[in-house]
Amino acid sequence: MLSRSEFIRQSLGLNLFFARIMKEHSFFLQIGFTSKNSSYIQHANNFRMAFDRLLTNTIALSNGVVSTSVLQSNEVVTPFTLEAEKASSYFTGVKIPTKLTEVETRLMGNTSRSGRTSIYRKVIMLNEEAMRLTRALAQFKAKLLSDVVSCRIFTTNYPLLIDHILREAKFYFHLVRKLQSHEDVNLEREAYEQEAFWNRIMAEHSKFIRGLLDPTEGELIKTANNFGNEFDKLTEEAREAMDKALPISKVTDSSLKATIEISKFKAQGTEGLVECKIKSIIIPLLGDHTLREANHYLRLLKIFSKTV
Repeated sequence: MLSRSEFIRQSLGLNLFFARIMKEHSFFLQIGFTSKNSSYIQHANNFRMAFDRLLTNTIALSNGVVSTSVLQSNEVVTPFTLEAEKASSYFTGVKIPTKLTEVETRLMGNTSRSGRTSIYRKVIMLNEEAMRLTRALAQFKAKLLSDVVSCRIFTTNYPLLIDHILREAKFYFHLVRKLQSHEDVNLEREAYEQEAFWNRIMAEHSKFIRGLLDPTEGELIKTANNFGNEFDKLTEEAREAMDKALPISKVTDSSLKATIEISKFKAQGTEGLVECKIKSIIIPLLGDHTLREANHYLRLLKIFSKTV
């Protein structure tokens, strides 16, 4: 059974990371529609603002409570997040509340606040709201994916990207629901599940980057392609480990090395996008978004490497 203080810390860390991810998914969907589909644009915008509110509420509870390791991992915000938001807002006309990012950069790690009964009740309510919103967003993504693959609607987002962000929403919902039950974490089982999930995500990020770079960016395309192939292999190895065909420790070590490298690649890429040094059709916030996901996975892998 998860202790009350651990439940609070883990819940806030998870929501700080994923609420921002979900609001950005909504933004990416919003800017990908044509003007004909104004109802889809409005629907995505409503989700974006709802997750802004969820993130605001999470931030309000997190100062002095959330794990220091989460704040130091660059999964909540990176050195590029603020500028990526400003640039993306400028390009699209969508008003992104950058004050949330500024507040997050000032958050402090856990102190004695984390055991208070009032915070505990608020975190339970926060998790309920996270599940409600994420379930609704997943339904929207699933309908959109169906409409796209049956040619009822056009969007500039790849069908695989819509499927990709649908899986992330389902995973977020699954993780919050586990926390709400105060289920104790089995780190070995967690390693199998998380590595199979995130290695596939990293592979797909690489393929999206490869496909959104300008054709003249030959070296970057080649590097992204190599990462895609490497993480495809690691995804298969993680699945084999789940079937006990491979030791999970071997997969964890390989995944850790590869994720360190892809995090560096994404950091350089995001910086290049923000500074207009890379030719592409990648909105800068997408670069920062994928970087934060790599950093989140990196923190988990470091935990797994010490325990499995």
